[in-house]
Amino acid sequence: MISIIIPTLNEEKYLPLLLKSIKKQDFSDYEVIVADAGSKDATRRIAREFGAKVVKGGIPAAGRNAGAKAAKGEFLFFLDADVVIPRHFLKNAYREMQERYLDLATCELKPLSSLLIDKVLHELFNLGIKLSQLSDSHAPGPCTMVTRRLFGRIDGFDTTIKVGEDLNFARRAGKFRPIRVLRSTYVEISVRRLDKEGRAELVRKYIQVELHRLFKGEVRHNLIEYEYANYESSSPLVRKKLSTILQRAKSLNKEFNKASVIKPDSAYTKKAKDNAQKISGQAKEMALSLKNLLTGKPKK
Repeated sequence: MISIIIPTLNEEKYLPLLLKSIKKQDFSDYEVIVADAGSKDATRRIAREFGAKVVKGGIPAAGRNAGAKAAKGEFLFFLDADVVIPRHFLKNAYREMQERYLDLATCELKPLSSLLIDKVLHELFNLGIKLSQLSDSHAPGPCTMVTRRLFGRIDGFDTTIKVGEDLNFARRAGKFRPIRVLRSTYVEISVRRLDKEGRAELVRKYIQVELHRLFKGEVRHNLIEYEYANYESSSPLVRKKLSTILQRAKSLNKEFNKASVIKPDSAYTKKAKDNAQKISGQAKEMALSLKNLLTGKPKK
């Protein structure tokens, strides 16, 4: 059985979209657990109307742990409330995890947006997650899949971490079992945070968090303050540059998929690692180009 665990707080706008997509699945052996952190809107009522089990939660690590505690399934699928899953998601993910003997997995994120900048950001993000399989395990919070035995082995999510608890979870779990990006499916995710905070600002904050984790350790205090801004340019030159970055990112994603095909649950070969390192270098150049484009700084 798959236990789908969704942490929530005032998600009456987005939760129905996810629950509807779950209802449309061609896989029936699952349960849905909504771990709610005290919503003031109709979130809990909506969850119950869709047949979900509602438990007291927290945001987000505490909620995920509470959901896992109430879960009955062998596989725990942690999904954010603002994602939507394709019709074959559960069947494909379940089958691939079994066929590849995976205990820890994530998948690509596709933005629910027509904006070119959002497609670029997510394409680069997906490439970064794939490259992280070679060294430091990363699993984005919107979609993390883990077996119950591995979840229990590391005592779940660390509730003392303010930002990046999903990355910390993947890193600790990755010490026992390798994380892999599923090839058979993906999730679609809203861009509400990008709309709320602005593309350039959000990129800056993620970089700040990663640097803090790298040099000072996990973020256990309020490191960043979220401000409200927005970014979108209709400049033909900017759009042309974004299109170029997007095509390069797509090409590198395909190249990585070909270079990293490995036997189930085995280590990457030296050739695959060498190829991935070359791709990583090109990806960093693209990320720098995007950062400079968003901030208006010329590339040195």
